Amino acid sequence: MTVPLDTVNDIRSMDAAGRSRSEIARMLHVSRNTVAKYADMEDMSPAAPMPRRRGRPALEGNEEWVAGVLEADLGAPRKQRHTARRIYDRLVAERGYGGSYSTVQRFVRELRLARAAAGGEGYLELEWAPGTCQVDFGNFRAAVGGRTLDLKLLVATLPHSNDRQCVALMSQRSECLCAGLLEIFRRWGRAPAAMVLDNATEAGRMVRGEVTESRLFSQFRAHYRFESRYCNPYSGNEKGSVENAVGFLRRNLLVPVPAFGTLPELNAFLAEGCAGVNAAARCRDGRPHGEAYREDLAAMRALPGVEFDAVRWVAARADKRGYVEADGREYVAGPAWHGRSLLVGMRASTVEILADRGRRVAVLPRAFGEGPAVRNPLSLVCRRRGSSRGSTGWTPPAGGARSGRSAGRASPRVSRRRARRRSGSSRAAASPTTPRSTCWRGASREAAAGPAGPTCRSTTGS
Repeated sequence: MTVPLDTVNDIRSMDAAGRSRSEIARMLHVSRNTVAKYADMEDMSPAAPMPRRRGRPALEGNEEWVAGVLEADLGAPRKQRHTARRIYDRLVAERGYGGSYSTVQRFVRELRLARAAAGGEGYLELEWAPGTCQVDFGNFRAAVGGRTLDLKLLVATLPHSNDRQCVALMSQRSECLCAGLLEIFRRWGRAPAAMVLDNATEAGRMVRGEVTESRLFSQFRAHYRFESRYCNPYSGNEKGSVENAVGFLRRNLLVPVPAFGTLPELNAFLAEGCAGVNAAARCRDGRPHGEAYREDLAAMRALPGVEFDAVRWVAARADKRGYVEADGREYVAGPAWHGRSLLVGMRASTVEILADRGRRVAVLPRAFGEGPAVRNPLSLVCRRRGSSRGSTGWTPPAGGARSGRSAGRASPRVSRRRARRRSGSSRAAASPTTPRSTCWRGASREAAAGPAGPTCRSTTGS
């Protein structure tokens, strides 16, 4: 029986006043052992309320056997491991166990909880120095130019001040990533001192502790002089600030599904929305965003005088139509460049095609996904030598005028053809008999349109 705390206080007070313990026991209606216990207790500090461990006398001698069974289960398939019921059945059948099932069940549960606590992973709250940036991608849907597109949301945060920025992109490719980061750098007016990225971005990957970074992002990082760090695979907790910001900005800025005429208009809307979100934000220690944001800017790098050109160059060979293929899409360089080796510069929104010695062939809009070849009508103005009027590579001259030598006198071949037509017509009219006839392919269109079919030139058998 638990003695109330008021009774304990009375026992100790009366004992301190010099009363005998028999008298205290009679007055408080407790036993003399209880009086002696609390009167002689030196430490009255509250103890931790630990549950008392229950004894398992029926399992004595079988605890190690049960622990060994559970240890062996670690190497077995998950669906073929021992349950508490199976262990109880084996104890009864193999070891003559006479206790209850609930005793075995509690013991198995304690062993499994102890193993899970020992092998689990804990988390530490990370401290982020001023000037450090976190980057991650998210997915969203928007209507751009009347078409519903699945776009990528590039989000960058400054964890020290809780500043959040986002940019809408068509893809996660390295050139798009660099272009999006450049847009965010323009908003900050500075470049971060260090950048923490997801292992799944096109910037680079960490496999077994070794980081493999894309060439374009390495050049981008060298241009702006910041360090890069990559999270471990499936470890979003290592960059929790940007992981939280992806969902927050998507819920607050992109609901309902936005509709804009162009992608730059959508990004202007996102920039304005981020400014409003940051104005009302507070950093983790409770300070206003502006105060900690100034500390971030002071620790960041100044932007260089020349902006980075985020372009990825790939080599391609034009086919017989003058088409080049890059990232699964065809781009029209022009018929004049058929069979030539060209360089294709992939940017976030444009594609530039260069010939030898850097001669610019075409600048076309960037296309993503499946679709027809991307062409520039100006690249088809030149007529390839020998092409017919019905071919794709021919464009009629303005005003219906003929071009080249056909605009002046007729060529020698045309002149000879006309002369044969005239001579064939006169000979056919002068011949009275037709013992043998052969079709005259040079006859005029008007003479060949009679009811008897094509006009024939008659020759004598002699």
